[in-house]
Amino acid sequence: MPASDSYDAVIVGGGHNGLVAAAYLARAGQSVLVLERLAATGGAAVSTRPFAGVDARLSRYSYLVSLLPRKIVRDLGLDFAVRGRTVSSYTPTVRDGRPTGLLIGENRTRDSLAALTGSDREHTAWRRFHDMTRHVAERVFPTLTEPLPARDALRERIGHPEAWRALFEEPLGAAVERYFEDDLVRGIVLTDALIGTFADAHDPSLRQNRCFLYHVIGGGTGDWDVPVGGMGALTDALARAARAAGAEIRVRHEATRIETDGKRAEVTVRSPGAERVVAARRVLVNASPQALATLLGEEPPAPAEGAQLKVNMLLTRLPRLRDRSVDPHEAFAGTFHIAEGYGQLADAYREAAAGRLPAAPPSEIYCHSLTDPSILGPGLAASGHHTLTLFGLHAPARLFAADNAAARARLLAATLARLDAHLEEPIADCLAVDENGEPCIEAKTPLDLERELGLPGGHIFHRDLAFPYATETTGRWGVETAHANVLLCGAGAVRGGGVSGVPGHNAAMAALGR
Repeated sequence: MPASDSYDAVIVGGGHNGLVAAAYLARAGQSVLVLERLAATGGAAVSTRPFAGVDARLSRYSYLVSLLPRKIVRDLGLDFAVRGRTVSSYTPTVRDGRPTGLLIGENRTRDSLAALTGSDREHTAWRRFHDMTRHVAERVFPTLTEPLPARDALRERIGHPEAWRALFEEPLGAAVERYFEDDLVRGIVLTDALIGTFADAHDPSLRQNRCFLYHVIGGGTGDWDVPVGGMGALTDALARAARAAGAEIRVRHEATRIETDGKRAEVTVRSPGAERVVAARRVLVNASPQALATLLGEEPPAPAEGAQLKVNMLLTRLPRLRDRSVDPHEAFAGTFHIAEGYGQLADAYREAAAGRLPAAPPSEIYCHSLTDPSILGPGLAASGHHTLTLFGLHAPARLFAADNAAARARLLAATLARLDAHLEEPIADCLAVDENGEPCIEAKTPLDLERELGLPGGHIFHRDLAFPYATETTGRWGVETAHANVLLCGAGAVRGGGVSGVPGHNAAMAALGR
């Protein structure tokens, strides 16, 4: 790329949002260059073979799809599909000294709730609460790919005073406690508010409400689906769509500086053995707000704090459960909740806030290969191997600052011990081994994600999520910056976070003046 190269748009970062923006702009006839510092596109939405010599392609970081609008899939002609899960969740517990559990899924929820609690009260509350969130989802989700509505306009669109109060005005814990009485049921509901978000149920900042909202509105239903072929299938399809539309994609090309006068911009690019300057009418940055500020030579905002433990495993078989009333193939087909009662979540938060690893770390597991065995090689699938993805809550980055490796090992051991408490056999006995004889398990802390993916503080959403309405600082699409021709198209944009493509779509619409 000689210094004279010029494009309508340069996109910094080849994650899924950058690829969405590239495809939309190229299809609109613009010349587009995508710069990715790593050896492949996809960012956190990739599939990899993490275990040496083992033919299993895991969604290493992001793993489920809910917020990706079908509109984007249709607009870009993506060869990509998702599959629904027949079971929403299973939560093992012990009642009256007996192993049991709560199964949420097709035609099973009512009977399971009644068996657990001894009455229909919690099922009635469950239906009321989820009817409320479904009402909100149907009205809010379509707005994600439109200009930001005003707060009052969104409230009027929702048209449900109780839902607005519960989700937008008071700490979520108040609604959870109003609707539900059972501690386990309350905890299962609350978990959607704590994904990658370090907060108490009654946190006055409402960051837990914002996290909850984005986890229950996806697709207008709140359903979480499995990407067929793994998360890499989505980003591979996006890269193909961008290239087919005429976008140029350069890997191992890192943007190191952006200079702009608001009308034209110059991007300094470092590639193996060279450094060049590329001119552009607009620059779209698919990176964190901190990275954007650094590129512009501005003071970066303080990073938010990531708060999760991500664990990938490959098993030779699914473990047997102490609760004999449910088959492991059913229990692991949805989200398998561990130590996520309402009181347990509160205890874990208090311990972590005090600087201690939680004694009973809360986490949730899902098994991709039960819904989509295509991520496994034929031999592994035929022999009953399965993947497990574990996502731990209330694991803020501060807990790993002194000794990341030691804290990671302690938290992983404690987390697996909580899982083992509900199994007939230790999960370690079910782990496959790689070609070197090492068990097929890896764990990532917030500090690991910061190092590997450039996520400031290891925060999976780049910063705390924002409500999906306009404020004095958001701009029309929620992607605007202080510079007219520089847009933020990463997860840190308003309505960012998760694998949605929404910031990429919205930045493209802003660039096109739509």
